[in-house]
Amino acid sequence: MANQDDIVSAKKTIETEIAALKLMEDEFDESLTRALDLLQNTKGRVIVTGMGKSGHIARKMAATFASTGTPAFFVHPGEASHGDLGMFTADDTVLAISNGGESKELSDILVYCKRFGIPLIAMTKNPESSLGKAGDILLRLPAAAEACPLGLAPTTSTTATIVWGDVLAVGLMERKGFSKTDYKQRHPGGKLGAILRKVADLMHKGDEMPLVEEDTSMQDALLVMTSKMLGCVGIIDANGILKGIITDGDLRRCLRPDVLSQKVSEVMTKNPKTIAADVLAVEALNTMNNTGKGITQLFVVDEKNKPVGVIHIHDCLRAGVA
Repeated sequence: MANQDDIVSAKKTIETEIAALKLMEDEFDESLTRALDLLQNTKGRVIVTGMGKSGHIARKMAATFASTGTPAFFVHPGEASHGDLGMFTADDTVLAISNGGESKELSDILVYCKRFGIPLIAMTKNPESSLGKAGDILLRLPAAAEACPLGLAPTTSTTATIVWGDVLAVGLMERKGFSKTDYKQRHPGGKLGAILRKVADLMHKGDEMPLVEEDTSMQDALLVMTSKMLGCVGIIDANGILKGIITDGDLRRCLRPDVLSQKVSEVMTKNPKTIAADVLAVEALNTMNNTGKGITQLFVVDEKNKPVGVIHIHDCLRAGVA
């Protein structure tokens, strides 16, 4: 049974953090546009830095930037003071994060940016702090109470910082026209990589395609279907246009003594479902699952309806597209 005090506490935490985000939303101004302009036009890398909880968020922020089309990396302020300042160049932009703006570990980075003319975006709730004054652009965190009952542990402030990072990352993606293809190139592994694979990545092509012409006998077509092991054969005309398909299911449904002597054109399903090579494999899987006819393979065709490949439902499942 749920403890009502726990539920009240949870709701209070959420309400406190939502209030802070609403406050931040109301304070967006030209600084957001200036920051996006600077980040978008950075020739080098975006260097994100912060200490403590801000450092953890800075790592996440840099990773989000890098995976969505804005080259970025994290530098720990302590390591920066012991040689990692050498990673900074005049072509870079620094995004420094500190809720109160007085993290002394950031001081060497602030001085270095000023000395070598490296643009600095300051993210803090205190514009009069050392960080706030040093920044060329100030992205202000909301001056809101922490959700922590002691008012001490970073809770509301860290949520707001994460949201600021997402605001910047999404804004840059939209400005750059960052696409699913771009995203796939940065996420080749795991579930995301699988979902973003295209039909062209998985299809059987060239000699692997089971194809026969319209006047081929069913006996010969069956030999082709068996040798290619895709459970189907495509029927093409003299110009290489796909005219129909015969699947192993079709064979079972039309078994009769004279079927092997018939022409494929007499047995085939005309105008079969097809798909393009440049669509996502998950779309091919959805097409196979939602036709209501138990389709397990699709011919992949070009703009002239000529076969360029075959994709089987097992290809999708093996690749993790589901």
